[in-house]
Amino acid sequence: MTEAADPSRFERAKNEFFAGLGCLERSELAAAEQHFLASLAAIPGRASTLVNLAATQLALARPADALASADAALRAEPDGLDALLHRATALLQLGRHEQALPAFDRLLAADAGIIEAWFRRGQTLERLGRRSDALASFRRVVALDPTRADAWSGCGTLARELGRLDDAAHAFREALRHGADRSLHEYYLAAVVGEAAPSAPPREYVRSLFDDYADEFETHLVSALRYRGHLELIEGLAALGRGPFRSALDIGCGTGLCGPLLRPMAERLAGIDLAPKMIDKATALGVYDVLEAADAVDYLRRGGPPHDLVVASDVLIYIGDPAPLFAAVRAAMDGGVFCFSVEALDDDDSDFRLQPSLRYAHSEAYLQRLAAAHGFTLLAARRGAVREDQRQPIAGLYIYLGAATS
Repeated sequence: MTEAADPSRFERAKNEFFAGLGCLERSELAAAEQHFLASLAAIPGRASTLVNLAATQLALARPADALASADAALRAEPDGLDALLHRATALLQLGRHEQALPAFDRLLAADAGIIEAWFRRGQTLERLGRRSDALASFRRVVALDPTRADAWSGCGTLARELGRLDDAAHAFREALRHGADRSLHEYYLAAVVGEAAPSAPPREYVRSLFDDYADEFETHLVSALRYRGHLELIEGLAALGRGPFRSALDIGCGTGLCGPLLRPMAERLAGIDLAPKMIDKATALGVYDVLEAADAVDYLRRGGPPHDLVVASDVLIYIGDPAPLFAAVRAAMDGGVFCFSVEALDDDDSDFRLQPSLRYAHSEAYLQRLAAAHGFTLLAARRGAVREDQRQPIAGLYIYLGAATS
């Protein structure tokens, strides 16, 4: 039956479609989806309805459904630009980057002025490891719209990773000028200009970084970066001959790299990490007695059973000034050992420095002064590589402090 022969059906489809648009504009996404589906039930296959349904499903973080809707829209209108954009974006969100890139290229071949396509193409190239090409895409975005703070941020991040620090500084300043998150981008800026470093990164930055990183954390850290800081730290701890310990706390436990190494040393083993998804991974190991997603200083200040071993492997690289952590750890200890690793700063005139890698490095002299100020005694200090960066070993320090019994 044609639309003309069934005006009531057409009217129902139209009303549902406009109701869906209204909900979509108000970000009432679940309701919008239902209206678009009702419109399609009345008149199937309408490209405009399918396009808006795909947009809604992308906003609902359901890229597989969005891909199906976009493909259906393209069957009705093979050259529909919005459908092409939603299809490419869905492929990006599904992690199908090799397919997403030609999808964006097809769209931009049809219309090179689609700003969002250039932005999403940049994200795709970044995920494919093609940083120079990704930077070029983000630069097209800011050429078309100089007010796009997110694209300036992307330019800054890629320029920083490529070692173009002056370009990165300019991009981060532009991002700030156009409304980017101030605390985060001032942190980025400090890393590339080498001055005015904050004492710690924004907490949300660390949490989101490691939540996003959780699924590939161990593979990337151990295989790609050849990280062995956890092994070096615990080997040095064992060499002290101080165990076994009554209660050990693994600060910044991540996915639990230290857990199996610490388990034989302690009667009770607790782990904390700022990123909930990291805690989920650590829980699956089954080696910790207690796990909690928490900031270390907040957790320690709440009190609880005292620890006689506190370990912080690869944690202080995300803390410029660890004085609050030292104070909280010392208050939570009744004798025992506090040990940690840092990236080494061979400049005793500086306490710490935020590096272009967005990690902090600390001087040994500063850490020893800090330890003494908080009632610790130095048991041992070892030097050794903690990881590789651009295939170059990163010098590290492994520090072991003693806490007297109260």
